[in-house]
Amino acid sequence: MGIREDDPRLAGILAATEDGENEREMEFDEFVSLVKQHSGLIQRAMRGNLAVPDFEGFTADIDRMYQEILPVREGQVAGYIPQLARVDPEQFALSVCTVDGQRHAVGDTCVPFCVQSVSKTISYCLALEDHGVEPTHQHVGREPSGQSFNELTLNRIGRPHNPMINAGAIMSCALIHPGESLADRFDHVAQTWQRLAGGRRTGFNNAVYLSERQTADRNFALGYSMRESRAFPEGTDLKETLEFYFQCCSIELDAEMLGIVAGTLANGGVCPLTGDRVFSEQTVQHCLSLMTSCGMYDFSGEFAFTIGLPAKSGVSGALMVVIPQLMGICVWSPRLDELGNTVRGIEFCRKLVDTYQVHPHAAVETKAARKDPRKRRNQSSVESVVALCWAAGQGDLDEVRRLAASGTDLGAADYDGRTALHLAASEGRTDAVRFLLSHEVDPAPVDRWNGTPQQDAEREGHSDIADLLRQKAKSVPRQQSSRQSVTSASSDGTASRPNGMADPSNRTPARSGGKPARAKKTPGPAKSPKARKTAEERSST
Repeated sequence: MGIREDDPRLAGILAATEDGENEREMEFDEFVSLVKQHSGLIQRAMRGNLAVPDFEGFTADIDRMYQEILPVREGQVAGYIPQLARVDPEQFALSVCTVDGQRHAVGDTCVPFCVQSVSKTISYCLALEDHGVEPTHQHVGREPSGQSFNELTLNRIGRPHNPMINAGAIMSCALIHPGESLADRFDHVAQTWQRLAGGRRTGFNNAVYLSERQTADRNFALGYSMRESRAFPEGTDLKETLEFYFQCCSIELDAEMLGIVAGTLANGGVCPLTGDRVFSEQTVQHCLSLMTSCGMYDFSGEFAFTIGLPAKSGVSGALMVVIPQLMGICVWSPRLDELGNTVRGIEFCRKLVDTYQVHPHAAVETKAARKDPRKRRNQSSVESVVALCWAAGQGDLDEVRRLAASGTDLGAADYDGRTALHLAASEGRTDAVRFLLSHEVDPAPVDRWNGTPQQDAEREGHSDIADLLRQKAKSVPRQQSSRQSVTSASSDGTASRPNGMADPSNRTPARSGGKPARAKKTPGPAKSPKARKTAEERSST
């Protein structure tokens, strides 16, 4: 399920159920009062309706990806900041936090690291919260620079290109509570990170801060260049602003905390674990937009093209990835490529979008369909087959074609063994029958009453379709159907049946897609030819 016992939303409930070291019983009214505040979460969890319903399967895939990426040794740690150059390059952590607070972590998840350039996202959000969109962007642009993250360059009006490069992040820091002391400004930033991380206290790496300040000639040059162009707000203390920027980069989190921060951004600025609205929806929207276009240094365009998700990397090896309205992800691995991005982090993102349908611009999938983490296990295939049977019975050829293009098995059967071909033949949908046969579906599948599409067509008086099916059946070897119903056993061995599909205890079959069968045309259990002849003779008398 993914909801942990240390979840702040459960703390009061779990504490109330304990009596010292033992559990205690409680009255129903007391239980109701305890769970009332988070009853929605508990109901969704009990019904399997959390953000990622098959969280067990999802985390198994995450763990598999972690093991596949672990042997990767390409890249080097950041060498231009002495303290970062001493970090163990073999460390590797992954963490996930959904918008419902489902969490999973694997690897070195409790090892703290500096956020470095990931801090630029939060600094930008804080500037937007303080001043609004237009006043903020009078001082910093919102276009990709096409240059290195610390390049000595400004845009055509003498402003930093965007808040996700060094010059833009220095400008964001200049805009955060500018009238307060440096200590109060840093406390404000640290407290914001703590709220984003679900209340866990952040750290500060003073050694990295001092190391970065001592090797900051390029950042000082950027600051003087912006001051020369009159880009800063009036009265900005350049040295104090740069000190503040170095401090923001030196804030420490671990992978689990940064995963929660990413989950907060995925949840529109509300922390999934506390319900605390840290940023407005508009602020988060603008931040995610710039993370998509500018968040991965000079690899941003390629990352947007191949991965498509908002992300921000840092030279400490941190990578924060956001899947809006679904989850946030943190990857930490200190080995960097030539552009300053974590090598293992990029590889994880490639595997993620290859396995799951999370690319924001993904169209319908092909037969090599990616999994949709938003759906229950087998839910996608069940819903597709129900939709296919309904469309075939209605003669909606456009919908049948769309479902075929999305990878739906055109020969799949419902709980009663009824296929799209059964429904199309029974309802006289010649075009749908021809389409299905042209895609090599079994022309004579047998439902649980031993009925075939040809028999359905004959019973309903659709002789042209019956002839078509008879000819097709003769032209292909007879296949003994061993196809498992898409609504058969789930992973726990229990039957799973979508709404509208027939219960096997009910002898009256329901047509797939929710259309009830007419009683006079309902096929009963299969009869021998002699039994059918006797029934016909009784009817004629």
